[in-house]
Amino acid sequence: MENSEKKEYSTCIGNESKLEIPRDMKQILESFYDGIWITDGQGRILYMNSANERISGFKREEVLGKYTQELLDKKLFSKSAIMEVLKSKKRVTLMGYNYNTKKHVLITGNPIFNDDGNIKYIVNNVRDITDLERKSKILKDKENIINRQKQEIEHLKSLKNNADSIKRCGIIANSSKMLRVFELSQRVGKFDSTVLILGESGCGKEVVAKSIVYASERKESPFIKVNCGAIPENLMESEFFGYDKGAFTGANQKGKIGLFEMANNGTIFLDEVADLPLNLQVKILRVLQEKELIRVGGLSPIKLDVRIIAATNKDIEEMVLKGNFREDLYYRLNVVTITVPPLRDRQDDIPALTNLFLKQFNKKYNLNKVISPQVINYFIEYSWPGNVRELENVIENIVVISQEQEITDKHIPLRILNGLRIGKSAVEVKDILPLKEAVDLTEEVLIKKAMKKYGTTRKAASVLKVDQSTIVRKMQKFNSDTL
Repeated sequence: MENSEKKEYSTCIGNESKLEIPRDMKQILESFYDGIWITDGQGRILYMNSANERISGFKREEVLGKYTQELLDKKLFSKSAIMEVLKSKKRVTLMGYNYNTKKHVLITGNPIFNDDGNIKYIVNNVRDITDLERKSKILKDKENIINRQKQEIEHLKSLKNNADSIKRCGIIANSSKMLRVFELSQRVGKFDSTVLILGESGCGKEVVAKSIVYASERKESPFIKVNCGAIPENLMESEFFGYDKGAFTGANQKGKIGLFEMANNGTIFLDEVADLPLNLQVKILRVLQEKELIRVGGLSPIKLDVRIIAATNKDIEEMVLKGNFREDLYYRLNVVTITVPPLRDRQDDIPALTNLFLKQFNKKYNLNKVISPQVINYFIEYSWPGNVRELENVIENIVVISQEQEITDKHIPLRILNGLRIGKSAVEVKDILPLKEAVDLTEEVLIKKAMKKYGTTRKAASVLKVDQSTIVRKMQKFNSDTL
């Protein structure tokens, strides 16, 4: 067989770039499913098989003799392994995209060196991975769906756990506001931060404190509840910190452990913390800072590991401004604040609370009374200045006093019915007077009522939906700074 039958040549730009490919090798290259193209040491294209025509979308005669950089500049494809090989003089593999055929490709460029160590040829292998990319995307989408389903399952589990926790803690949380309070208490419970719970009297601050404890790692440890306003001032120090034997006349000869020591490794709940006298606030601040206490009459400090949850129905910020509560203690207590909304702002909870209390008192008094929907509607309309505690007392009153099995509107206490009527017609007009004078008079009545009920300009402003400065200015106008 003659040489012309054994070899074929691909020649570009005269003799500057010459590539000899035996016929058998060319047939082998043409049989590849992957695209093959070969360049010289300057990136000039010398050979391209038919598979590369299919993948790239252009004919070999359109590109033979052209430099790879030209095709890259024309945005025919996104990346070039050949150009990277010329830079690094090493084998390069990268992902690319062909804009002409919209195919994703895996490209590998292999340098072939001459005897002087310079690149003589670069063999480029191009594999169409569009189908693999499509399948990968499908798998990724399925994985995302699975992950979303897992998240939904976890969310449902969380809701169930929250529902179980709500039931265990005795919290009624049908309203969005109370659900937020409960979710916050669950998050806070997982940490050991000091918590300050704010809210009107009777709104359920102690229940929120319990929910924090139940969500914490201290739930099996002591939980000591203290009403700071119920302890006589002269006994407070010994009650809180205990005393050693012989500390004072009449003291137990064995000494006495204090409330903080009783709560060691657990939680102490300081309800009505704003009622603490200033001299005791200093000592509680020391407990918070030093994690230790000294009993009355004692000398040795006792180490403590106690979490503090405090609560108050007073405007403690205003007390700080007036010097009635220590600022340093306030900031120590106020690491995390949870504000419990009053019952009038969470009306969705009223039906469930009503049924809960009715069930409790039916069981307590061995009764089987039911309550009419109309009564619950009245309860929803009432403002409940005493909050949940007032509702509980009203239910017990009705259960005990009513003789019928069904509780109807005739059993509702008169003060609640009067409250409903006042709520529906809060402004009484007895005579005709100038409109501006009527507005001023109404403002004066409302501000005085708000100040009498809430005690501070800040709370009055919040209820009346105006700035605190507006309340102060109008009070000065009414020549009244104390109501």
